[in-house]
Amino acid sequence: MSGVLNAMTVDVEDYFHVSAFAGVIDPATWERYESRVVGNTNRLLDIFDEAQVRATFFVLGWVAERYPALVRRIHDAGHELASHSYDHGLVYDKTPETFRADLARARAVIEDAAGVRVVGYRAPSYSITTRSLWALDVLASEGYTFDSSIYPIRHDRYGIPDWDRHIHRLERGGHALWELPGSTVRRFGNNLPMGGGGYFRLLPYGWTSYGIRSLNEREQRPAIFYLHPWEVDPDQPRLQAGLLSRFRHYSNLDQTEPRLRRLLSEFRFGRMSEVLAEASKASPLAAA
Repeated sequence: MSGVLNAMTVDVEDYFHVSAFAGVIDPATWERYESRVVGNTNRLLDIFDEAQVRATFFVLGWVAERYPALVRRIHDAGHELASHSYDHGLVYDKTPETFRADLARARAVIEDAAGVRVVGYRAPSYSITTRSLWALDVLASEGYTFDSSIYPIRHDRYGIPDWDRHIHRLERGGHALWELPGSTVRRFGNNLPMGGGGYFRLLPYGWTSYGIRSLNEREQRPAIFYLHPWEVDPDQPRLQAGLLSRFRHYSNLDQTEPRLRRLLSEFRFGRMSEVLAEASKASPLAAA
């Protein structure tokens, strides 16, 4: 097992919140759907407890408002709480004003539930792109200390391909903000994603294992791994959507849990704040 500490992160949202279904599900109707987020998140908490791993949970404000006991259980189990927005709206579809309001609403309900300060953020669907870099200024001005909303890849919905691949510090309007980008390996002049989510389910397990090992051993850098509670739920309701969206969402759901257990046994994982602290000691992190 590599000595590098990697970040284990969870985006706490329900299956009907995902951006892939935004075109077929009106957020105003979310209450009509069977919620499975509590049971699925508890399943992840049990898995992490068995592996003695503490993670960072980016909680959707909509979830925290309805299930505050779940937020408290996450905190009481020793995990770190952060924000995943309130309504899962894409950042590049917002204005700075509506983004700031969404941030405040999500932070308030998460903090009310657990009684701790929220200083970390991840945008829904990695939607801080070149169109919405202004969001980093808003985050910094609102007192957030770390963000994990940029994926340095080419993708049809998100990504900044030439963004710094590793943890780095940003200076935004006199405030400092740490960015922890989605993890990639650099091959053939391109950044190839391997940081979790659909890449973990759709591609062979060996690709993720190879990618994390490459980061840890070749580059001496931590990986930022992510998943969602609905990804350990192969029995979730099937929603009608486009073929690509259904393929991305439903493929290999039955493989997530065994693969996750294997991953936790092969690599070191911890909270984002711990990874930031450890990475800072290991090597100087550049300001951008």
